[in-house]
Amino acid sequence: MEKRKLGKSNLWVSKMGLGCMSLGTDEVKAAGIIEAAIEEGVNYFDTADLYDYGVNEEMVGKILAPFRDEVIIATKVGNRWNEQKDGWRWDPSKKYIKEAVKNSLRRLKTDYIDLYQLHGGTIEDPIDETIEAFEELKAEGLIRFYGISSIRPNVIREYVNRSAIDSIMMQYNLLDRRPEELMPFLTENDVSVVTRGSVAKGMLSDKMLELREEQFEELEYLNYSAQELYEFYESVKAKLLSRSDRTLNELALQFNLSNSSVAAVVVGASSIEQVRDNARAVNARPLSNEEMGILSILTKKNRYSSHR
Repeated sequence: MEKRKLGKSNLWVSKMGLGCMSLGTDEVKAAGIIEAAIEEGVNYFDTADLYDYGVNEEMVGKILAPFRDEVIIATKVGNRWNEQKDGWRWDPSKKYIKEAVKNSLRRLKTDYIDLYQLHGGTIEDPIDETIEAFEELKAEGLIRFYGISSIRPNVIREYVNRSAIDSIMMQYNLLDRRPEELMPFLTENDVSVVTRGSVAKGMLSDKMLELREEQFEELEYLNYSAQELYEFYESVKAKLLSRSDRTLNELALQFNLSNSSVAAVVVGASSIEQVRDNARAVNARPLSNEEMGILSILTKKNRYSSHR
């Protein structure tokens, strides 16, 4: 599987990363999924201290331990569970980040984290203090590089202008093209995009092509109405899928990867079959100019209206 350079770092990530949030807590099943991803050439695994109260990190660390020198482990920080474990609060303080990283390292059974990401962020945060925490962790060798997971244009601009981040994780897909506004700015500053939500919570999976028009009545996605979604799928079938052996999943993942700002698509999987299908999709031939043109016409180039 092709690997792409992450920002200014020396990390080369597989163009498909495995999002570990959907692994569940069955370690045997999770091991099968992670090992299948490694077999497919995936070297990039993304988790967070928030997932399953840290159990996800523990499981991912244990399963990846035999492959540690061959893989890139990314995790996230900033969401702090309360004592009852029924909710969390946002804490981007330097004190908390430097405390949380030690717990993540312990759970992941590793001496360092390849990519440490702020799991959100607001313009009201003590941004310089947060950046200072990440820079100190780099200097201490506890993390190699850092980034943020955010969709907020104002937050993203602040971190790009004030820090040495190498990546931004953003929701990006055919039905949510809002990040395109920021991509030239990120490319200019040598910051890579890592995408999540690439199949729009299943809205860009092949099962949607089988629905009848009346089954769309209750569906919507962002600023797409039920009728607009139905027309989108019908147009994709007629103008693209009927002419090739592509799948909608393949079109969706290749659309993301066609953008030069994108280093990797991080996709979740709850089965080995899903891992292999996603790997097949990202390893397929890139979209042609004609295919890209059609998809650009069929979808909205929407824009963030808040967090400007």
